[in-house]
Amino acid sequence: MSSAPDSRPTRPGPFRLVVLRHAKSAWPEVEDRDRPLAPRGRRDAPAAGRRLADAGCLPDAVVCSPSRRTRETWELVAAQFAAAPPVTFDDRVYGASAARLLDVVRETPAGVRTLLLIGHQPGVQDLVLSLAGGGDDEALARVREKFPTSGLAVLESPAPWPEFGAGGAVLRDFAVPRGVKHTRGE
Repeated sequence: MSSAPDSRPTRPGPFRLVVLRHAKSAWPEVEDRDRPLAPRGRRDAPAAGRRLADAGCLPDAVVCSPSRRTRETWELVAAQFAAAPPVTFDDRVYGASAARLLDVVRETPAGVRTLLLIGHQPGVQDLVLSLAGGGDDEALARVREKFPTSGLAVLESPAPWPEFGAGGAVLRDFAVPRGVKHTRGE
């Protein structure tokens, strides 16, 4: 038996896609793209960042819609990390369908193992449901039912980014982190 290293090509292991719906905004009198986060959104976005940090699910790169509420969500999430990864604000993510979001995901550089995508409904929910070929049954049922603001889905796939496709990932987690509401006098 030879002690030479195995020359077969190997895949570097699972690739992780974290899909985050922006935190709550409630400003109907403002043009959609310019809506800021509501007080609840400013509480919930940091909770999403803490959830990722506590789970060791820190992204190597971020792709974010350029809308104001997604940018503000990212700033509050990133503040929970020891070091913020590079972020790209991509116009294609704003109001995107699942197919368009998948195109964006497939362009992720090979060196990125965990990608955080911050976007909008219904595209984020549709993307998660199209990619999830299995996983946590309870989490899948909750994603099918609703993908609320600050909803956070973690998918894993052995396929590299250009090969991500329908049913090729496993849904590992789905959570809707909520911040603590403070009242006067506390």
